[in-house]
Amino acid sequence: MRPGSVPPGPGVGARRGWAAGVMCLGLFMLGVDLTVLNVAVPQLRDGLGASTAQVQWVVDGYALVLGGTVLAVGALTDRWGRRRCFVLGVSACALASVYGAVAGEPWQVVLARCGMGAGAALLMPATLGVLHHLFPEPELRRGAIAAWAAVGGLGGLSGPVVGGWLVEHSSWRAAFWINLPLAVVIVAAALLVVPESHGRRDAAFDLAGAALSTCGLLVLVWAVIQAPHAGWTSLTVTGALVLAGALLAAFVGWERRTPSPMLPLELLARPGVGWAAAALALMSFALFGALFVLTLYLQGVLGYSPLAAGVRTLPLPGGLALGAAAAVLTQRRWGVKATVVTGLLVVSASFVVWATTTDTSGYARCALFQVIAGLGAGLVAAAGTESVMDSVPTERAGLGSSINDATRQVGSALGVAVQGSLLSSVFTSLFVDALAGLQAPRGVTEAARHSLLAVPDQAAGLPSALRLAVLGEARHAFVQAMTVTAALAGAVTLLTAVAVAVRLPSAPGRGAGGTPVQPVRSEAGQT
Repeated sequence: MRPGSVPPGPGVGARRGWAAGVMCLGLFMLGVDLTVLNVAVPQLRDGLGASTAQVQWVVDGYALVLGGTVLAVGALTDRWGRRRCFVLGVSACALASVYGAVAGEPWQVVLARCGMGAGAALLMPATLGVLHHLFPEPELRRGAIAAWAAVGGLGGLSGPVVGGWLVEHSSWRAAFWINLPLAVVIVAAALLVVPESHGRRDAAFDLAGAALSTCGLLVLVWAVIQAPHAGWTSLTVTGALVLAGALLAAFVGWERRTPSPMLPLELLARPGVGWAAAALALMSFALFGALFVLTLYLQGVLGYSPLAAGVRTLPLPGGLALGAAAAVLTQRRWGVKATVVTGLLVVSASFVVWATTTDTSGYARCALFQVIAGLGAGLVAAAGTESVMDSVPTERAGLGSSINDATRQVGSALGVAVQGSLLSSVFTSLFVDALAGLQAPRGVTEAARHSLLAVPDQAAGLPSALRLAVLGEARHAFVQAMTVTAALAGAVTLLTAVAVAVRLPSAPGRGAGGTPVQPVRSEAGQT
């Protein structure tokens, strides 16, 4: 019997189901935490007296620490025990949430969000590692991974809805307090029904590799988050990107030389890992960048409140859940590669819908885009994750999960940064040109350089006819800019579909002719 697996016996199926449910509930909490404060920016600014930069890091500190540390921490979960890391991660999230809820200074809230990100980096790889051990049967594991992908997407994409409701009915502090009772239930359930599992624990851990990868990813994610605000060509951002490249290059060089690498590079060279991870990263680039643009569109163009806008993003996670469920059937019939390629093509088609939005399209086209995009993303998320996990040895399940998680986090951060920067650049250019023709006051022009949502306040004191003209031009410029970002996202997913169709193997974890691949080198050259 595999170490840490669930022994056969009466009631084991039910126990495995409960254990999988606990893992998914922890992942849902993580996903909600990632995006729950996105709609609370005005309340954070007013309630804390925070600057724009401080509010930015309240929102982004979580993603920074999660994306920067998850690769190294995922490798540790295989040694420390996956249930242990899951419980520690949930507990850390809860304690940091309490600190954030009672914080009185902006820097304290930023620190709390970073602590929550560290907890998330512990629990996220553990969830998939536990599922990999709970379900050794390929068909059952495929269904468990599909549920994992669906719940993870539902959490992240539902965060704005939860945040909007909490802000309207309580305050931004409720977004922290809500984690405490949920964490208590998750920890208690995990200790009751989730069996411990682990890989090899007797070999040296690659501390140098862990340090280099963590520093490199932290600097990379920081630069990506900072770029839309400081500018991609600013000395700060370009310097950080160069430093990140140097650190990650040093990491690769070290992993090639050390006898006990944290991340055996031959593992990444497997098409079932490397190309599946690339598909997940670029799908996340398109989807989370589009979600960022979508929330601005719903509030700035269609005029919905934060809560109403959040509710109107629900077709996206709904479509994702359906796509992840469908992936179980499509993988069984067509295989992993066909499922991933189909999903990417469906996402590309959704951006055709989004790119043809006009000033008068309304919410119907927005909802259609979300359903189609969610269906495609669900197919990619479930099948891509299955490909990665089927291609790694059982004892490195935590590491395989962290590869999956790290690439998706970096892809999401890049999507928001790149699409946000492109949106801002095109919107500002079009709107400033339009304002010159209207001879609008300087304050409105300056507002246009920040955000569509800043324009109504600046235009409020204008004469009625001019105010309506300014707002109309702002909406028109935003929609035009949005179609440019949609075209970019659609092109990225289409090109990814072509590359994956050529490079991704039909049977992950198997070489030519269906022969199983050789185990990866690990721990002083042993496998």
